[in-house]
Amino acid sequence: MIVDVTENDERGQVGIGTLIIFIAMVLVAAVAAGVLINTAGLLESTASDTGQDSQAQVSNQIDVVTATGHNVDGDSAVEILNFTVKKSAGSGNLDLEDATLEYQSDTASQTLSYGATANSTHFNHSVLKGDSNAVLEETNERINTRINVTDVDSELVEGSEATVRFVDQSGATTIYGVNVPDSISGETFVEV
Repeated sequence: MIVDVTENDERGQVGIGTLIIFIAMVLVAAVAAGVLINTAGLLESTASDTGQDSQAQVSNQIDVVTATGHNVDGDSAVEILNFTVKKSAGSGNLDLEDATLEYQSDTASQTLSYGATANSTHFNHSVLKGDSNAVLEETNERINTRINVTDVDSELVEGSEATVRFVDQSGATTIYGVNVPDSISGETFVEV
């Protein structure tokens, strides 16, 4: 019969090595858990920001209440487009000075930003109801937005069409189709 005799000195060395390996595994697991927790927090923050941006793009809408064309010189073309706009229900505050208008017709395509006067690269506005700034805070506030078509396009003649996209500061888009009546001679303002 063979008896395996282990000395006490050898047992202690094996136990210390096992303890060192165990401590190293615990430290690696703790570091990995910390990395996972930080990554989860970053992903949660990014998802929250993306959700808020998406919600703003869906809920923030500019409503066009009325649209008219102004025939300045009495010919058969509309030279100025006027849009009375308001914010839709559920929208956040809409700052029209941070918005852009994208004008597109058969003969022209132009992106317009806010400016003091309406010209080939700018639209302007005037407050009809509400505070004296360009921010729509309440649904009962109204702002007149003006595009000078002769600077952007040749003119909108009788029977022609154009599309105006209102893009607010959050990226939400409202599309309005402009249709000039077939006969406008002699009229100063027409519904478009």
